[in-house]
Amino acid sequence: MDLHDLPSLVFTDASDEVMEHPFYRMAVFDGERVRAPREDELRPLPPGSDLFLLPGRAPVGLNPDTGGPEILGGMEAISGFASPSFLRLTHPAYSAGEDAPMLPLYAYAPLGIRRGRFYTTVVRVERSHRQDPARFDRRLIGRRALALVRRRPGNRLVAHLRHCAMDYGCRAAQNFFLGREECPLPTASTCNATCLGCLSHQPAGGVRASHDRIEFTPTPEEIAEVAMIHIERVRRPVVSFGQGCEGEPLVVADTLVEAVKLIRRCTDRGTINLNTNGSRPDAVAALCEAGLDSIRLSVNSFREPVYESYFRPRGYTLGDVLASGRTVRDTGGFVSVNLLVFPGVSDRPADLDATLAGMWEVGADLVQMRNLNIDPQGYLELIGSAEDGSPMGLVAAMGKMKDAFPTLRFGYFNPPVRTLVKKRRR
Repeated sequence: MDLHDLPSLVFTDASDEVMEHPFYRMAVFDGERVRAPREDELRPLPPGSDLFLLPGRAPVGLNPDTGGPEILGGMEAISGFASPSFLRLTHPAYSAGEDAPMLPLYAYAPLGIRRGRFYTTVVRVERSHRQDPARFDRRLIGRRALALVRRRPGNRLVAHLRHCAMDYGCRAAQNFFLGREECPLPTASTCNATCLGCLSHQPAGGVRASHDRIEFTPTPEEIAEVAMIHIERVRRPVVSFGQGCEGEPLVVADTLVEAVKLIRRCTDRGTINLNTNGSRPDAVAALCEAGLDSIRLSVNSFREPVYESYFRPRGYTLGDVLASGRTVRDTGGFVSVNLLVFPGVSDRPADLDATLAGMWEVGADLVQMRNLNIDPQGYLELIGSAEDGSPMGLVAAMGKMKDAFPTLRFGYFNPPVRTLVKKRRR
């Protein structure tokens, strides 16, 4: 491909205006080297995406005449943040200065412009439009949230979800008040891991958490009441423990078990799902006995050193995570792997081989290809240098997953699976 046909470099300067460079072209970083984006990677920046400045970082552009990358001093790099359902394929190309601050917890994607449209490198991995920005009317959400809080004044969880929906713009909480899709059931104020990219808790002086963590544990009755509100008015409802505004739900497993029992005493409708680090297989077994339908296990890698470098587990191992997946599989439940994807790590041969082995071990039905929200350079420094082959690209990696498991599904959200689970248990 002629480099002159690539999207132009996007940058900013002291004016903070987004500008198109008249000569240099868009470059990407694939986790190993700076290169030109491939045409099959490029896609217009999806609707609902955001732009982020990369402070202290000079953009790196491609010289279309020489084909080589060059650092553009005196400018500041800009990145894209793709809307939900899209998987980032590469990183922005930049050169960080010595005093560059650690970047906040977002998934930074490269950004270019061609014929007046922003471009990035993404692929859509989810058909559902449940979190497409155009589907959300903030004023309507506000009215419905206020009305429900007034009808359920004694339920602290309803009030918390209103806070999430209106103050943080949480799409899951907003969908609850709109009466559709998946309902979040946050419960845990503490965690047994210290994930580097935790969205709800960060040590003082470090990167700021994206939002506050829930400060209380709802009672089983409060949880069941919210779940039943959702289940009774949605055609294919999903209710989920384990949200971005909480710690690890298995820390309060006894509360979850009682809540699931209450829900199942009222109805056999709806999918009850657990988003978790999978740290307590015994608690997962108790939840399955109570009526849990599906589990989503979060991992950044099935290679133990890489996993532990990021999750920094306290009192459990990757082996416990695998055991939790097997427990749900063996009881006929639906197993999802929430793969926290990082270009240049997740698509290296050793990491992919470990992923295939891990998915086989837990009997994964679905892989949620989720962007890992973290400073790219900081993450690579955290896990150490890789000497296990060059990245093959995430689309190629997904192809190898599909070849190994022909029935495997890719996605971004938790699907309704109650019908599938009931059939499997017979």
